[in-house]
Amino acid sequence: MKKVLVGIAVIASAAVGSGSATAHHSFAMFDNTKDTTLVGVVKEFQWTNPHTWLQLMVDENGQQVEWSIEGSSPNGLARRGWTRTSFKPGDKVTVVIHPLKDGTKGGSYVKATLPDGKTL
Repeated sequence: MKKVLVGIAVIASAAVGSGSATAHHSFAMFDNTKDTTLVGVVKEFQWTNPHTWLQLMVDENGQQVEWSIEGSSPNGLARRGWTRTSFKPGDKVTVVIHPLKDGTKGGSYVKATLPDGKTL
């Protein structure tokens, strides 16, 4: 009987844990039906797990507004030739994102054009 209870506890723990992992990697907060193009200056590129982040300063009506753009994992990007210096602070870039549904200044990364014309 004790082995059965331990087995049930293990299965229940695995089920609960897998649900939170799936939720963590959800991109449901982004509007994947819309593309928004941003032109701005790189403040910071965070090469971190589980997802990279690009902090972009965008001029909006004479005010500098910071946008947070979520990208893929460093491992996945490295396999495509990216490095932690693919975006450098001060670079003027054009970035296409899927915006956040709630209108917050952020989105998920689609593509970018670097100062030298290279597209990532």
